[in-house]
Amino acid sequence: MITIDRRDLEFQLFDLLALDDLQSTPRYVDYDRAAIEAALDTAERLGLEYFEPLAAQLDEREPRFIDGKVDMLAGAAEALGAYRDAGFFGAGFEQRWGGSQMPETLGCACGYIFSSANIGLAAYPLLTKGAANLIASFGTDAQRERFLRPMVEGRYFGTMCLSEPQAGSSLSDIATVAERQPDGSFRIRGRKMWISGGDQEISENIVHMVLAKVPGAPAGAKGISLFIVPKYLVSEDGRLEGRNGVALAGLNHKMGYRGTTNTLLNFGEDAPCTAYLLGEENKGLAYMFQMMNEARIAVGLGATALAAAGYSVSKNYARERTQGRHPDKKRPDLPQVPIIEHADIKRLLLAQKVAVEGALALLLYTAMLVDRIRTRPEDAGRNDDELVLDLLTPIAKSWPSEFCLEANKHAIQILGGYGYARDYPVERLYRDNRLNAIHEGTHGIQAIDLLGRKIPYENRAGFSILISRMQEEIRQAQAFDSLREEAEALDRHLLRVTETTGILLAALAERPRLALANATIYLDMMGHSVIAWMWLRQAVCAARQLRSGDGDGPFLQGKLAAFRYFMNYELPKARTQCDILNRIDDMTVSVDPDWL
Repeated sequence: MITIDRRDLEFQLFDLLALDDLQSTPRYVDYDRAAIEAALDTAERLGLEYFEPLAAQLDEREPRFIDGKVDMLAGAAEALGAYRDAGFFGAGFEQRWGGSQMPETLGCACGYIFSSANIGLAAYPLLTKGAANLIASFGTDAQRERFLRPMVEGRYFGTMCLSEPQAGSSLSDIATVAERQPDGSFRIRGRKMWISGGDQEISENIVHMVLAKVPGAPAGAKGISLFIVPKYLVSEDGRLEGRNGVALAGLNHKMGYRGTTNTLLNFGEDAPCTAYLLGEENKGLAYMFQMMNEARIAVGLGATALAAAGYSVSKNYARERTQGRHPDKKRPDLPQVPIIEHADIKRLLLAQKVAVEGALALLLYTAMLVDRIRTRPEDAGRNDDELVLDLLTPIAKSWPSEFCLEANKHAIQILGGYGYARDYPVERLYRDNRLNAIHEGTHGIQAIDLLGRKIPYENRAGFSILISRMQEEIRQAQAFDSLREEAEALDRHLLRVTETTGILLAALAERPRLALANATIYLDMMGHSVIAWMWLRQAVCAARQLRSGDGDGPFLQGKLAAFRYFMNYELPKARTQCDILNRIDDMTVSVDPDWL
């Protein structure tokens, strides 16, 4: 059974991030430590009681397409009903729309718990939150009353409809069309593919956020608009008025994430499909990036949660499973030892620990940036936080998606043959996690976004602020003898990162195709550098507590050991990547497709 490491979660929330300090702001006045712990308790109880028992069942008996509808295990509705009744759908929304204004950092922690328990079910509220945030940000008051409020209440679910069968990630090539009607609404026609949560019979309604083009709009991405398209039409007073022209054409059958329906939807094919413009025409892609960026951080959180689940299973197994003896005590008359005593098992567990707890620190840090942005005036560093959050978003999505997947691989290895069988959940967790490198923009797309857009933005402003923050915490670490050597190594590494970034940006200005050819290597290098910083932050916090005699000694020593492991085993990989990047190698550009 999967367990939730509340000790680590509370260390990160309270000791590292001082989450309860947010209570001093008017927005979060209701969230003292007791309220935060109560929310975590509820999330853990619901996750383990309702979500986790369904995970294997939904994987084995995935949703089916029967008579034009989705057939799913009844327990899914019960679990999401319990989630709704506890108020989690609307937790982060303003009170005027029925929400409880939960801090984003706490919402992130609760999402981590639910995703650890059952990533497939957790996807429905995450998508609903993103769609509802779009309506909250860009909708009219009438649209908010008609669609946002029931989404906050958890009665309506939401989706994002971007990709099309012929377009995929190339959104400038979408063909879905929306034609204006005399009453101000639109008629929409087209097909959307890979729509997570695109249909189900759990919620009263589904609110699709659909990218489409209005006839006569500018070509390419500049002509894309965003529309609200409900599965069932809704009257002005909130009554359901019958089926809209959104048809489920089929389900995609996936390697993992089977609890989340993944659909092909047809709009306006068999019946007229009514749509409502959200915001202004031709600004749809800019609006949708709000949901996409939220979803990218959520994908990174999900990847981290899946790795945490695998880590918990493999750690418990390694403590219980006895096999072999130590190399210097091989006598057959001696008892076998728990495999957690073997050095290579410790290595595999350390590799999982640094991935899970390092990635979680990054995801919670990005959530705290959101909370600070929401509560700070513009003259108190808010712009700096916005720049850093923008830069960290592709890293927060991609590093966990790649390296927490590796953690799930290590969990399988620890269980041996059992890890590859369905007796334990680790093989399912690996399959679930494999999707996250594709979800919400592939690893390569995130890399191009980071190097091609986020790093050069405003003359490297976000990059410079990020490096400055890292160096400040390096100075704090140097005050501890036990951390000084690794802190100075990270300081030297950041000089190399800055040099490599300068070389690539110079090439980007003159030879963009060549400069971006190895963007994925740059993304991995930056990711390792940022996770090293996250571990430095945790190490400083742990060292302070050990110095003061406050806290759980073995837990804090474990933090310091994990920090040293990452600095000595993982960060050196980033130095090798700098060597490759500095050469501006043209291999991936010059290789002939016929050679492959």
